[in-house]
This record gives sequence, C-alpha cells and structure tokens, in this order.
Amino acid sequence: MDFVDRLLSCADCRQEFIFTAGEQLFFLDKQFKNDPKRCKPCKSRRAGMVAAAAGVGPAAAGISRTETRTQCSECGVETTVPFKPTQGRPVLCRQCFQVKRVASPGASATTADLIAATPIAILDPSSSSVDLVTEMISAPVDSLANSN
Repeated sequence: MDFVDRLLSCADCRQEFIFTAGEQLFFLDKQFKNDPKRCKPCKSRRAGMVAAAAGVGPAAAGISRTETRTQCSECGVETTVPFKPTQGRPVLCRQCFQVKRVASPGASATTADLIAATPIAILDPSSSSVDLVTEMISAPVDSLANSN
C-alpha cells in the first residue's frame, strides 16, 4: 500500500496541515481507525489543557521539564540531566549510566575500569592488532583440540 502526503483541516484552528506518508504508516501499524483531527500545535495545546484539568503531570503544576548542565561523576564529561542534582549523590552521563546499569549489582566497575580492562587490540583496529585478537581467540581452541 503506497502512502502519499495528504492535506487535512484542523478541527480547532481550521488551518490545513500535512498528514505525512510516514504518519499514515504509523497510524496503520497502530491500527488507528481515524485520521488526526488536529494539527501538532493544537494537539499539544489540548494535551496540556487536559493534563492540567486532570491535575496530573508537570503541565498541571505549570512546570516545564528543565535540563541541568553538570559533570559526570565517573568520567568527568559535561552532560545534561533532566533533574537538579543534589549534593553528595553521583551524577552520571548516559554512557556511564548504561555501563553501571549493565554491570552486575555487586560489582562497582567504573567506565575507566572497563576501558582499562579492554585489550588494546580491541581499542586499536590496526592490522597487527587484528592479528593479535585472532591469535587470542584461536589459542584456546587449539589447546582444546590438542588435549583430546
């Protein structure tokens, strides 16, 4: 089924807006039956009013989401976080947070520790390094083959 961009009229502001082919595919994937009634600005304005009327979320309190610039406690890179950091608690960049999240609960390996533990051959993709990695991988297999 081929989708083409279509012009629709907004139910609130009566302005025309484009219902793109990508949006139509999304609607089909989600099995939505009806086309959108509102343009994006009217839709977001309405969503904010609904949240405020329901008394939930940051829109209800009149608070917009703020980003705070800070330094990562692990690697020292400057990053932004969606909260105001409190003193005495570590703040992690996205990469360090992912590493810490993947690490086992009992281990407290830092990003620097993981990088230091990574063989230099993996960090340096030169041809001699590739040979070293091949040697490292094939060595245990050879020793197992000789033990039989």
